[in-house]
Amino acid sequence: MVNLGNSWDEILKDEFKSEYYLALREFLKREYAVHTVYPPMDEIYSAFKVTPYEDVKVLILGQDPYHGPGQAHGMAFSVKPGIKQPPSMVNIFKELKDDLGIEPPDKFNGYLMPWAEQGVMLLNTCLTVREHDPMSHHGQGWEKLTDRVIELLSEREKPVVFILWGNPARAKKSLIDGSKNLILEGAHPSPFSAYNGFFGGRYFSKANEYLEEHGMSSIDWKI
Repeated sequence: MVNLGNSWDEILKDEFKSEYYLALREFLKREYAVHTVYPPMDEIYSAFKVTPYEDVKVLILGQDPYHGPGQAHGMAFSVKPGIKQPPSMVNIFKELKDDLGIEPPDKFNGYLMPWAEQGVMLLNTCLTVREHDPMSHHGQGWEKLTDRVIELLSEREKPVVFILWGNPARAKKSLIDGSKNLILEGAHPSPFSAYNGFFGGRYFSKANEYLEEHGMSSIDWKI
């Protein structure tokens, strides 16, 4: 049974008992048994464990985890300390510098825990992936769970900034009540798409302006 250790346990309890989730669990047991799957099983829910439901200020939504060795640890776009920043992360830090003038950290520091601890939930639409096989766990049930997470955050009394990067994330826009939350969207920061609508989005300054306008403290985006 999933134990997140905070408010998400109660909020998602019906999902974790549902037929689709139990089927997903069986699928994952088989996958982890016969394939190399990322992130490690005990890190799948890192984003939930670090950022409780009531503390979420910003949701950054990606696609699925990094599929290279040692990269994914359950928080979208983040890598553990000492792992070289993947190209998508390099572009995120480039946009951050252009937006707020924050210098990128060392290339072996792409650990976004400081963001998560301030209320930035780093969520992928799909939470697991086979090694070197992007989107390999698509359509197995993860999307139903993460769709519900998006809806629950959208319904919350305190507004949330939703940052949607890439087509799978942008497709979730219809789940969000745009009249009471801020939606920022752009192309995926991958080198394949970053110049087609990611750069110049000013996501970080816009998020902070919105948070301050609604009586919440802004995010210190420096790593």
